[in-house]
Amino acid sequence: MSRSKPIAVVSGVAVAAVLLGVVSYTATRPTPPGAAGSSSVAEVSADPSAGVYAELEAYARRDPADKLALGRADAPVVLIEYADFKCGYCGKFARDTEPVLIEKYVDNGTLRIEWRNFPIFGAESEAVARASWAAGQQGRFWEFHRAAYAEGANEKGFGKERIAALAKEAGVPDAARFAKDSEGAAAREAVAADQEQGYSLGATSTPSFLINGRPIAGAQPLETFTETIEAAAKTAKAAKSSAGASTPSSGATKPSAGASQPSAGASTPGASQPSAGASTPGPGAAR
Repeated sequence: MSRSKPIAVVSGVAVAAVLLGVVSYTATRPTPPGAAGSSSVAEVSADPSAGVYAELEAYARRDPADKLALGRADAPVVLIEYADFKCGYCGKFARDTEPVLIEKYVDNGTLRIEWRNFPIFGAESEAVARASWAAGQQGRFWEFHRAAYAEGANEKGFGKERIAALAKEAGVPDAARFAKDSEGAAAREAVAADQEQGYSLGATSTPSFLINGRPIAGAQPLETFTETIEAAAKTAKAAKSSAGASTPSSGATKPSAGASQPSAGASTPGASQPSAGASTPGPGAAR
């Protein structure tokens, strides 16, 4: 088995870890006293043409049964969000940016959003993360998500009574099942799996995102997301068209049985063929 693919995947994850790790602090750092308006947007640069790592596209689960996802499983673009319900920047993204992305891209089949619970602010973060998963088991994750990220909700905390109230507001039908599921092993395992994936990418604060293999840290302006999504959609469309063009049509002319065939070592006229030993550029090669 070739070792190049595992090395490329590890290299891609390592680069993403550096990117997210370097900028992650500014995504959720506390607002300095008296700093008016500084909590509106994380102070992180985000060039839409910056690094896209195809290896990281594999982090998208694309599971049609995923209750914490929104949009078609076969959508050309997948946005993965690693977030904490106690995170102020995550709330801003949920209220100001995400609804626009849903209306503009999810509703027309371009985008799929996959949520990853990434609690980093202690026991209440862990509890509300499990509760969101439990709400999802009754088909009410996104309603719970909306209630938990409503303006001012974070200031009320996420104690047991508050979580129960959020579940009621979200329309979770079976309160007893919700309470049991929130404390169950399955919820803990699901949240831990999401956390492990986030940490493997180098995410240390919230929100952090992957859009078709491109890491983005912080609640960036809407334009950062729209430009990245549209670029990813364009790339996916081009790749699909290329794949379709390379598939021979059913009516393609086939050589007759008596036609002479070129030997295995013969060159194809008009085309340069790489030798068997030609090296494949690594993930750091110029593109």
